[in-house]
Amino acid sequence: MENLTLAVNYTSCYFFDSVARRRSFLFFYLAIIIVSIPANGFSLYVSWQHIRQKNELGVYLVNLALSDLTFTVGLSLWLDFLWRGVWTHGGYVCVLSVYFLFTNFYTSEALLCCIAVDRYLAVVHPLKFTSLRKVNTAVAVTVAIWLLVLLFNAGTIRWEDSYQEYNGFPVCFDTFIPLSESLARANIIRFFLGFIVPFLLVVVSTWRICVAVKSNQATEEKERKRISKMLTVVLLCVVLCFGPVHVMMLLRIQVDHCKDVTWFLYPYKIATAISSFNCLADPLLYCFITRTGQANVNKVVLFFQGKKGRTSNAMV
Repeated sequence: MENLTLAVNYTSCYFFDSVARRRSFLFFYLAIIIVSIPANGFSLYVSWQHIRQKNELGVYLVNLALSDLTFTVGLSLWLDFLWRGVWTHGGYVCVLSVYFLFTNFYTSEALLCCIAVDRYLAVVHPLKFTSLRKVNTAVAVTVAIWLLVLLFNAGTIRWEDSYQEYNGFPVCFDTFIPLSESLARANIIRFFLGFIVPFLLVVVSTWRICVAVKSNQATEEKERKRISKMLTVVLLCVVLCFGPVHVMMLLRIQVDHCKDVTWFLYPYKIATAISSFNCLADPLLYCFITRTGQANVNKVVLFFQGKKGRTSNAMV
């Protein structure tokens, strides 16, 4: 088996991972793609039903699905990279793929925060802030989120931090240290604004909703469970999908020598891989937790059960 090797020049460290490790990530991302594309495609349909019902929640869900689909399609380039061990698509495509990665991170986190805050306003203050819970307001908020995330990524994702070549071996995103000052600052901003702030917003919203639901005796048990499931998925998605990779971003600043990266590289790749579970967790919000989602899933299940039953009868 090919060993993990480390090549160093005066400006960067390059890592050529073993074939076995690369292929393990390859099959992992392939499984993500196979499940995520149909799941998020179906989620677009489900989310559109919310918008047709004049539900602002549908706007956030549609944009979550679009963000996940964009990122998932871009994963095909990473599959080729993991298979070959070198990046063959050039620097511009490399930077664009990294751009897609971070755009998915922060649009997803921001939209999950919007869902949590929207549910907080609906449950805790049902008669107040009604103007904030309209479709037009949700559209304006999502447009602002996309613009802010795109502009932030445009200012922080740089060619020299994403794409490098060493002795004819192009590498994308696996160029680690030494970090440029701009990337170190960007990682700090990403940790606090891209993780800590959304985490606190979701936690506070979840806590206030739980208190309000428990104290409101008029809320049905089924409705309480539905709200609890939604909040659990949102909170776990923020913490488990985005927490590890942002912690590794912060730790990466402390790694100031190439020899230290031998222990840092693999955990960093694992944390990045875990973040892609976001593409699978988001559809749970549409298909299995919201009322419209549950209804549409039930329709699909009944359709296939009926089709299976007709096929069985025809064979008798």
